[in-house]
Amino acid sequence: MTLQEALARLEALGSEKMRAQNVRHGVTGDQYGVKLGDLRKVAKEIGADHALALALWATGVLEARLLAILLIKPKALSGGELDAMVRSNRQSQVAEWLASYVVKPHPEKERLRRQWLASADPAAARAGWGLTAARVEKDPDGLDLDALLDRIEGEMPGADPLAQWTMNWTLGTIGIHHPAHRARALAIGETIGLYRDWPRSPGCIPPFVPVWVEAMVRRQGA
Repeated sequence: MTLQEALARLEALGSEKMRAQNVRHGVTGDQYGVKLGDLRKVAKEIGADHALALALWATGVLEARLLAILLIKPKALSGGELDAMVRSNRQSQVAEWLASYVVKPHPEKERLRRQWLASADPAAARAGWGLTAARVEKDPDGLDLDALLDRIEGEMPGADPLAQWTMNWTLGTIGIHHPAHRARALAIGETIGLYRDWPRSPGCIPPFVPVWVEAMVRRQGA
């Protein structure tokens, strides 16, 4: 499938209803208004296509970038190319998919994690803290959890919302998986109050750290 054919397919699948819904959820910039399920169907039809993925990403259109993520070959990207992709995005949905499908399987993710944690760019910081949260949970050896808590305590209140999300995720993950640091994580979450007013749906745990951590600890019997 060519770039123009792919874009035409996305445009045909879009709707005003989805465009309006996306705007209500904070989407800015160009979009078609395509349901995520329909995007996955198009990706399955096309299959992995690295060249097409790069061309789709370059358009900057929301659904084109989401489709690109599903088509791209992570190991075919250099560290520099992945860094540029991360920094060029400001959409949270794109950031989530990019982290899950491209950043996490990339062979240079640990080097990039350290680089991104030191960056003032909010998209890079988001990616760095996201990888750090994953390490806190699954591979904490070598991490200084006290130092991470110091940074979160000092930086999260004034951070860009893009970076706040994964900083908060790191804070909660420390509280859930590291009992020795739980009291401090809870205290930081309570003091900062990020996501305190998050709407609560039945059966869903809000990302406000004191509520989230305590719910997960109860669930795990920890």
